Amino acid sequence: MDLNTIWFVLLGFLLAGYAILDGFDLGVGILHLAARKDEERRVFLNSIGPIWDGNEVWLVTFGGAMFAAFPHAYATVFSGFYTAFMLLLCALIFRAVSMEFRSKREARAWRQFWDVAFCVSSTVATFLYGVAVGNAMRGMPIGGDMEYVGGFLDLLHPYCLLVGLFAVATFAMHGAIYLYLKTEGELQQRIHHWMWTTFGIFLVFYLFVTIYTLVDVPLATRNFRDHPWVWLIVLLNVLAVANIPRAIYRHQPGYAFASSCATIAALTCLFGAALFPDLVHSSLNPEWSLTIYNAASSQKTLGIMLVIALLGMPFVMAYTAVIYWVFRGKVQLGKFSY
Repeated sequence: MDLNTIWFVLLGFLLAGYAILDGFDLGVGILHLAARKDEERRVFLNSIGPIWDGNEVWLVTFGGAMFAAFPHAYATVFSGFYTAFMLLLCALIFRAVSMEFRSKREARAWRQFWDVAFCVSSTVATFLYGVAVGNAMRGMPIGGDMEYVGGFLDLLHPYCLLVGLFAVATFAMHGAIYLYLKTEGELQQRIHHWMWTTFGIFLVFYLFVTIYTLVDVPLATRNFRDHPWVWLIVLLNVLAVANIPRAIYRHQPGYAFASSCATIAALTCLFGAALFPDLVHSSLNPEWSLTIYNAASSQKTLGIMLVIALLGMPFVMAYTAVIYWVFRGKVQLGKFSY
């Protein structure tokens, strides 16, 4: 495995880590308006309050790593998705502001406004992530000069919109299972029903996206013949999905959450397996695609960055583990709560 492939795998690891960790707190935001009263919404906010910003570090790290390792792909993607990225940035900023401002006043209208803002921004951010993945799977109109030659409306293909809705359904399910772990009493019992509902919606979109992908996206299966081990990821993905309802039925929420994490990780792996060795596939001419070789930094840069990554990643993972350990258990509202 050369340095280019190692960095492709590292980017996949960072992306999977972000999708798993920020996925459930985005899911909490998507479900936020389903809470019936103010206290329940405060419980939702405080279930992710100590950890949501740390989860987003994985996205920042992913962007920084892509910029350092594959600058040509970084430049092309950010120019092609410029409008979408600005919308995403606004959604993430508004989401953070909503959490911080909501409890500054007790006025009902004030809190309702920020509740809606929190839910909408979480949903929009998740939807845009899915649309980006859908475009990457279909391929983008990249010219021979490594420039994006399409427009904003070209990104809104029906397949991409479907993947966006699938992302919303996936994170909503992930968030519901997480909330069940963090709540208790009557609220927890209602969330138990949410887990079944969100899983059902997830399963419908999972089947539709799978069928659409197999029928209309040849890029998705092009590596299966040369790399038959990818079928193992498919098997693990199916088993993880099947185990979620089993764990919910047997009242094993921790097991269900682990299966939800495994599902997202497997989907991310399949996404990477579909792209490899491309980073940005050109729908105009496959030879114009940005690969892990023609879009990469020099070998010296990749080597230096790998050393930095190997030294820094243990600290990021240790920080994440410590934060989750410190704030484990059920949510308790206190004087300094949201």
